[in-house]
Amino acid sequence: MKPEFTITEENYIKAIYVLSYEVKANNKVGTKDIATILKVQPATVTDMLKKLKRKKIINYKKYGQIQLSNTGLYYAKQLLRRHRLWETFLYEKLHFNWDEIHEIAEQLEHIHSDTLIEKLEKFLQYPQYDPHGEPIPDAMGKIPEVSSISLSNINNTKKWYTMIAVKDTSQDFLKYLQQLSLQIGTKVKLIEKIPYDNSIKITLSNNKQIIISGKIADNILVTETK
Repeated sequence: MKPEFTITEENYIKAIYVLSYEVKANNKVGTKDIATILKVQPATVTDMLKKLKRKKIINYKKYGQIQLSNTGLYYAKQLLRRHRLWETFLYEKLHFNWDEIHEIAEQLEHIHSDTLIEKLEKFLQYPQYDPHGEPIPDAMGKIPEVSSISLSNINNTKKWYTMIAVKDTSQDFLKYLQQLSLQIGTKVKLIEKIPYDNSIKITLSNNKQIIISGKIADNILVTETK
């Protein structure tokens, strides 16, 4: 019998996964990290962690690092799977803008019908990545491998790179990227790095040249164009 979770509990499970595997390279997640991403007080986080520990979803000792158990990892991936499939559906089939789909998918991800998700995945022809370039776990929790580098870390001024994902899916960030003509699939080439503020100057495949801040470049993932 599958364990039952409240929407709040599911939000915590997903947040711990994202922090552990997609934000922090060292997998070390603390109470303050979760409080920041969910915009709640640390004391509230502590109470929820106790509940998740009782349900054997996390391994956690007071003031220690928080890790998902094998069971917690499985359910976190299923949440991500539902979320990213819904984002893909909203973007590809209902034609929402890519800056609108995250918040709606946040609500739809809590629908627990496995049959619905299986049919949705088949209808979408088994996508591996969502509209933000994030990998979609399959029914078994397997995640497609992604080979990428932050735009801020490229140094070669002769090679072209293709934008394949964004780390920030907030509306403000995605709208700004649209203004800059930066989206998934856009090809870019480094012109120069500006040490003073870590901003970079790049050219797009249409010969348009733009300067972006180091923070923006950090949140754009690219791969070398073949």
